[in-house]
Amino acid sequence: MTTPTDGKTPDLSAKEQDDVKESQPPRAAVLHEIIRSQGDHELERSIAALWWSALAAGLTMGLSLMAMGLLNSRLPAGEEFKVIASFGYCAGFLAVILARQQLFTENTLTAVLPVMSKPTLANFARLIRLWTVVLVGNLCGTILVAYGMLELPIFDNNTDLAFLEIGRKVMENQPSQMFAKGIVSGWMIATMVWMIPSMESAKIWIIILITYLMALGDFTHIVVGSAEVSYLVFAGELPWSDFWKVFAGPTLAGNIIGGSFIFALISHAQIRSESRPVESAGPDDAYGKSKKD
Repeated sequence: MTTPTDGKTPDLSAKEQDDVKESQPPRAAVLHEIIRSQGDHELERSIAALWWSALAAGLTMGLSLMAMGLLNSRLPAGEEFKVIASFGYCAGFLAVILARQQLFTENTLTAVLPVMSKPTLANFARLIRLWTVVLVGNLCGTILVAYGMLELPIFDNNTDLAFLEIGRKVMENQPSQMFAKGIVSGWMIATMVWMIPSMESAKIWIIILITYLMALGDFTHIVVGSAEVSYLVFAGELPWSDFWKVFAGPTLAGNIIGGSFIFALISHAQIRSESRPVESAGPDDAYGKSKKD
């Protein structure tokens, strides 16, 4: 048996060589192009479409607060059981992402890549338009669902108390901590968005892994946290000024920096530094499949 000089495994059939090609993970440049094209599509959507999708996402993110409150109220007291209750944090993210609703922190990566690829005033204007509509829609949804969870006769007293404890836990952070933890949270969401196209079959597990770690680390997130903290406001434990100045402002700034100015900028710089040009690729091409297939 001869040993090939190119270092390849000998005696592979044509079918086996095709299997090797198809099993290759997509290059970073391919992931960049997939996410960039998705972002470009989002930037083209109408204000009405963005608004209703963002409002729906805000309402849906109330599932995270609801799930954590229900788990906390039904599990024994103790830090070890908080580890289990933290899984409830994943519920809202799973529902929003799988339903393809507009979540602001996803757009700190997705919608930013088209602007980084073509930094024109028109693209910057499109980005600000999308961010504004989606953020306002998300916050309106989460604030509305928090009000409904408090005022409507839905949950028992223990669950209501659990909701309050969740909000109090968030507000233990100083504005500087809100900001720093928000950076980590924004970076983690951007990492999740970057990973999903290369592992579409494992999307659910990626979402659970990232968001569960966010819950364990008590990292601040502008959308989920707005439901948790506004619940305190409606309960009369917190003024709206603290909601905006202590929580929302620092957390929003941290999420944007973590998702856009750190992850997106570094990822974009990585692609632009590659010598090979980025080829236009669809979802099938990203996984090594030929266009003929």
